[in-house]
Amino acid sequence: METTSIKEVARQAGVSLGTVSNVLNRPEVVAAATRQRVLDTIRALGYVRNDSARQLRAGRSRTVAIVVLDVANPFFTDVVRGAEEAIEAAGSLTVVCNSGSDVAREDRHLDLLEQQRVQGVLITPVDGGRDAELTRLASRGIPVVLVDRGSGRRDRCSVAVDDVLGGRIAGDHLRERGHVAVAFAGGPMTIPQVADRHKGFTAALRGHVDVRTVVTPTLSVAAGRQAGAEIADLDPAQRPTAIFCANDLLALGVLQEMTLRRIRVPRDVAILGYDDIDFAAAAAVPLSSVRQPREQLGRAAAELLLEESNRPDRHEHRHVLFQPELVVRESTAARRPRPGRRG
Repeated sequence: METTSIKEVARQAGVSLGTVSNVLNRPEVVAAATRQRVLDTIRALGYVRNDSARQLRAGRSRTVAIVVLDVANPFFTDVVRGAEEAIEAAGSLTVVCNSGSDVAREDRHLDLLEQQRVQGVLITPVDGGRDAELTRLASRGIPVVLVDRGSGRRDRCSVAVDDVLGGRIAGDHLRERGHVAVAFAGGPMTIPQVADRHKGFTAALRGHVDVRTVVTPTLSVAAGRQAGAEIADLDPAQRPTAIFCANDLLALGVLQEMTLRRIRVPRDVAILGYDDIDFAAAAAVPLSSVRQPREQLGRAAAELLLEESNRPDRHEHRHVLFQPELVVRESTAARRPRPGRRG
């Protein structure tokens, strides 16, 4: 089917091409009667403007890309929701790309986004060594903002949560509950957020509590079940009485495995997650979790990117750091110390 052109709109409405362009882009400068005649013609002919071509001629797009580690993780769903609210309010479109925690896949996404000349990129990188790729985007006039990750650079904005503090909050909570042998489940440790949570957790317990670290290949429910099985297979006398998981999906997997093994939560083992996704409160045993302000993360990151995109000469790069908070539920309820064990 032949596409109606702007020239046909102008001819049918009896106006110049410039007048049609003004109706589309600066309607306030066109007389009301003329503007209405052009709009009626547009509707009658079914004309649809080729916005992508116009944007490419102008050298910029109105599409903001969000590159996340795992689109199946509800944490990132909430981050995207917050970002999309700000992006949509600014009249731009949101596109979500899933790296799947795969560096090669992340690179392919970034190459395509660069070719598409997107307005900007919000990204949670797979690892901390992505400076060259992200700097290349910035050199092409495509702003980049790190989400859920500090940038450590003066020339790049970031929005993150203090994960070291989050780990410390988790450690303090379990120690105050009387646990003297605990486990940390999370990985891979190349993910900076996981490493920071582990760092804060072990620092809070150093000298007070024995910590066993179970490194997981991913941050998924399946990996949580594997970690739970590894811990459940230990001799009951040596088994940790509490497990801190690097995210809630792991915690849900650990809970599933403990339930399958008839290991009672929290009486036999307490479980503490991280993120406080909606599923945490809805679990069979409601999970305690270290809450991140997920939608606020996305919204703040999008606002920084839009500001840089619209006013690059006046923009000042900033690093926003949110504070996590503990949400206590049934999975870490106060326990009775086991006979013969400290606590």
